[in-house]
Amino acid sequence: MDREWFGMVETGMHAGQLMTLVIIALALGMDAFSLGVGIGLKGIRLLDILKLSALIALFHILMPVMGIFTGNYVGALLGSVAALAGGGLLLLLGGHMIYTSLRGGAVTSINPRSGWGMLIFALSVSIDSFSVGLSLGMFAVDMLVAVLLFGLAGGCMSIAGLMLGRRVSSSLGEYGEAIGGVILFTFGLLIIF
Repeated sequence: MDREWFGMVETGMHAGQLMTLVIIALALGMDAFSLGVGIGLKGIRLLDILKLSALIALFHILMPVMGIFTGNYVGALLGSVAALAGGGLLLLLGGHMIYTSLRGGAVTSINPRSGWGMLIFALSVSIDSFSVGLSLGMFAVDMLVAVLLFGLAGGCMSIAGLMLGRRVSSSLGEYGEAIGGVILFTFGLLIIF
């Protein structure tokens, strides 16, 4: 295929490198999709879906940039810590959602529509982007293209997951929050172990 067709002459990027970045972006966005389904099961308004997805897209851009600038040495030390922190956040969020759904209205849950709730959720699904940024810093890739792809994939896939969860939540009723909590808790365990 012609490199000019892809519009990559200016960046020096070839089709294989672009395809690799797209696959990485989709893999990073799968967390946002899966966890978005879990949050969507709790019930969420369309405006909050847009806000949360925009924040996730921003975090999917900022975290790899931070990873790139952190460097190789620090990356070796913090790469596993970042994954553990993200898994721990998901365990806490999922466990809290399960506990809240079982206790009924007696306990206030973390509200994904609040500022702190959105930040916690966006950070938990984007923290693995930090480690990817550390890895990309060692290769000669166009970082701007990479982080924009990550942000686009994270934002779009979180919208898809939140919308799917929102649609399914109406048929699950009161069990939606518990199922969403189980999804978040399971992903936290998978990340940690």
